[in-house]
Amino acid sequence: MKVDPDFLDTLRLGGEFNARQCINCGTCTALCPLGMEIMPRKLFRYALLGNKEAVLKSTEPIYSCLLCKMCEANCPGGVHIAENVRALRSYLNAEVLEV
Repeated sequence: MKVDPDFLDTLRLGGEFNARQCINCGTCTALCPLGMEIMPRKLFRYALLGNKEAVLKSTEPIYSCLLCKMCEANCPGGVHIAENVRALRSYLNAEVLEV
């Protein structure tokens, strides 16, 4: 795994990204109507660790998110999950345009 120390700053260019507030409790995953195992806490962990490669491989779950905010409304850490997913989408869109 190649770590990009500037990755989090890059994500913040696409909007708010408050993944550091995530306490990794799993409430978001349990409440997701899609039942997607990777969403969203693992994605946020990848971003915080600077694992750009893992984020790029997670395109399907990032774009499958309904942005319904069910997870966000019940998040004990107060993570703005929908905004974080939007920031990930903005990043992925920029990556596609560069290729």
